[in-house]
Amino acid sequence: MKTPSTDSTPHSDFIRDIIREDLRAGKNDGRVVTRFPPEPNGYLHIGHAKSICINFGIALENEGGICHLRFDDTNPSKENIEYIESIKSDIRWLGFDWGRHLYYASDYFEKLYEYAVQLVKDGKAYVCSLSTEEIREYRGTLTESGKDSPYRTRSVEENLDLFERMRAGEFEDGSHVLRAKIDMASPNLNMRDPVLYRIRHESHHRTLDKWCIYPTYDFAHCLSDSIEGITHSICTLEFENNRPLYDWILDQLNVDCHPQQIEFARLNLSYTVLSKRKLLELVEGGYVTGWDDPRMPTISGLCRRGYTPEAIRDFCEHIGVAKSNSVVDIVLLEHCIREDLNLRAPRVMAVLHPLRVIIDNYPEDQVEELDAQNNPEDPSMGTRRVPFSRIVYIEQDDFREDPPKKFFRLAPAREVRLKHAYYIKCVRVVKDEGTGKVIELRCRYDPATRGGWSSDGRKVKGTLHWVSAAHALEAEVRLYHHLFTKANPYDVKDGSDFKANINPNSLEKLTSCQVEPSLVDAKSGSIYQFLRQGYFCVDSVDSRHGTPVFNRIVPLRDSWAKIEKAQKKNS
Repeated sequence: MKTPSTDSTPHSDFIRDIIREDLRAGKNDGRVVTRFPPEPNGYLHIGHAKSICINFGIALENEGGICHLRFDDTNPSKENIEYIESIKSDIRWLGFDWGRHLYYASDYFEKLYEYAVQLVKDGKAYVCSLSTEEIREYRGTLTESGKDSPYRTRSVEENLDLFERMRAGEFEDGSHVLRAKIDMASPNLNMRDPVLYRIRHESHHRTLDKWCIYPTYDFAHCLSDSIEGITHSICTLEFENNRPLYDWILDQLNVDCHPQQIEFARLNLSYTVLSKRKLLELVEGGYVTGWDDPRMPTISGLCRRGYTPEAIRDFCEHIGVAKSNSVVDIVLLEHCIREDLNLRAPRVMAVLHPLRVIIDNYPEDQVEELDAQNNPEDPSMGTRRVPFSRIVYIEQDDFREDPPKKFFRLAPAREVRLKHAYYIKCVRVVKDEGTGKVIELRCRYDPATRGGWSSDGRKVKGTLHWVSAAHALEAEVRLYHHLFTKANPYDVKDGSDFKANINPNSLEKLTSCQVEPSLVDAKSGSIYQFLRQGYFCVDSVDSRHGTPVFNRIVPLRDSWAKIEKAQKKNS
């Protein structure tokens, strides 16, 4: 198993405390075996990243620990190979590996069938012929007990015959199911004779047409854990009410290995939906371009946007492992990627909304190569040469003809510093005669300020980024914003669903942006800090050599740092 670089400080939370106590007590013969069991019906999202970090992380922290990757492929109508391959790729990208321990629930279909037959023989399961709607009606409610199915009293012989014929394909979908015989009056609805097997005439991606009956998650999951010798079955809090059924099935079958199920709070993130079913709605409805759309909270979407596995692991470390659900502010995730990229991203200059500046007293045919530090946070990253010439581009927002108070950038008769270059002063404003819009600035520079510093000691308050017009590379820049307009996307009215809160301005495409010429050879996935703008990544799908497309990962401002500072101040 690959080991991501982690802090040497031992992790501590209630799950790890349970495991440490088990090890001290000699439970499970000193073994720690966890598993990550995704259903291959969609791409993984950042909520799964938390579970991956917990399960693989715990295995790595304990000597001899193992984490299995097991696909819960028990619903062939929603599963395919694309999802399986994407899940494996995402786990590896996050920095983890299952080694030899790759499994599928379908590996155990024959064994699971035998277990089901054993329950029937023991009078603990029966074939029920109620429809799905009738089963739901007979189930009862949280305040009312359920009713026994009229088929609950079928004999063992009749149940065995019907179950065997279900397997043989004699019956249509939905005509029969196999149910556990537990207690229709149980206060836990999951214990009211839950369905263990259903008929589905669907071809399976691994077993093809061998099977037409498939086990439910509750039946397959606990037994797969047992077959694989899992010691700690760690899952999210919504499975807490399923734990009695998990234990009941294993107890009735008297298996050799009875794993301990432990639940933790799933990740809920503001301005985000973390449900594969709802994310699929976004993909199929054309609200996004695909599972890897950089606005999506999928691991592939975050990767394409420019998030790093280190930042995501750091985020999972920050939020910790809790017993109760809560919502994490997305600014914490943004803070983690800024912290990571601040140390690793080289700095470059890019002008997203260009305004042409002509330096009148700069020689027309002269070009200088100026030194620029690649990353002040890491001097070992060295310097680069940036071309400077008579005509440059600056940001439109860096000029005001009538500047407001505290606006320290360029304005008529005002002097500012061009980063790494010279002081310039605006001497004339050129406007479009029809619209009155500023289209060009005429400036003068001070040759004595080369490198951006004055030898006579005078100071300026504004420093602007720029690019040489003659050397700049034209690029497309995509500015991504929250996919939803509300922190809680499910906050809807008038019977609408979460899609009513989709942000129509979640993607802003900027064309004719001007970037440093050094980026002409920028490789797919390369990350940079655009000075004063934010962190950007070369898009892995749409970029081409000489015509790069940059995705904004995150702006430079760090709301979380301010929140954290305020929290410490008030604590």
